[in-house]
Amino acid sequence: MKRFCVLWAGIAVLGLVAGCGGPAEDDASGAPSTPAAASSPVPASSTPTGPLGTAAYQAELTKIEQSLAKDLRSLTRVRTAEALAQTMTSLAESLTKASSGLADFTVTSRLIAGHELLQDSLGTASVSMADSDQAELNARCGGVAYTSQKVQRTLRADLKSAIAALTKLKLKFGATLPDPGPAPGNERPDNGKILVREGDSGTGRMKVTNGTANDVAISVVNDGDPPSEPHVMMFVQANKAATITRIGGTYRIYYKSGTDWNSERRQFSAGCSFQKFDRSFGRNESWQVNLEPTVDGNASTTEVEAY
Repeated sequence: MKRFCVLWAGIAVLGLVAGCGGPAEDDASGAPSTPAAASSPVPASSTPTGPLGTAAYQAELTKIEQSLAKDLRSLTRVRTAEALAQTMTSLAESLTKASSGLADFTVTSRLIAGHELLQDSLGTASVSMADSDQAELNARCGGVAYTSQKVQRTLRADLKSAIAALTKLKLKFGATLPDPGPAPGNERPDNGKILVREGDSGTGRMKVTNGTANDVAISVVNDGDPPSEPHVMMFVQANKAATITRIGGTYRIYYKSGTDWNSERRQFSAGCSFQKFDRSFGRNESWQVNLEPTVDGNASTTEVEAY
């Protein structure tokens, strides 16, 4: 639970900065769930007695691709956040085994640079895939498909330089990597943009100062309504302020924060958090809200389910 400052004297002050009642800054301008595949070890083979040439090394690269294939297919088919996390964990293990397996081989001099780069890149990709807990959280707020595609792009980026180096050596690797296409364009709304306005207008107003490092979508929700059906929803960019006017009726304040805004779903797709103020707000009153937490604030918030 976070603490806030609340004062009322004509214009009330709802703050999260050190001390209550401090002046706010000026407004800113304007397929069903698929279980994760079990980790597939690199097929066992005897270590060659001498350095591998192009043909022999290509055979080892093909084995590595085969060892990753099941996890890579699962990554494109997951339907739940839990399945995505499980698949990433399994893939991380497979990538680590592949990198370790390559370390057992020696190659001819012309292949050394590409060989070492691939080992390093597989290790880097393994570390990226190991962050499955965060991916699971992101999938719960931004959607499984969106998060899975973002993971797929990260995997391709981690291996891109190694694949390019191998291609120059006339070696084939990476054909089985999933390709989700380019990342979607930036959908970040302008500061102060009203995303939703429903119901009767009134004379209430609320100035919101977002003193945090993340963007926020703040919702004015009339008493009795769910947060998914706000009276007004406004977007406030990080470290900026904006004002909601024409608020009608008594209401509660909800807000969600994060990155990678999805305008169609009206949700952040990564790093999201959902909170509500524990108190309600009166009809046709004016308030100032600062969304930067402070130990001596005089209003509290509670974490709520995603909306």
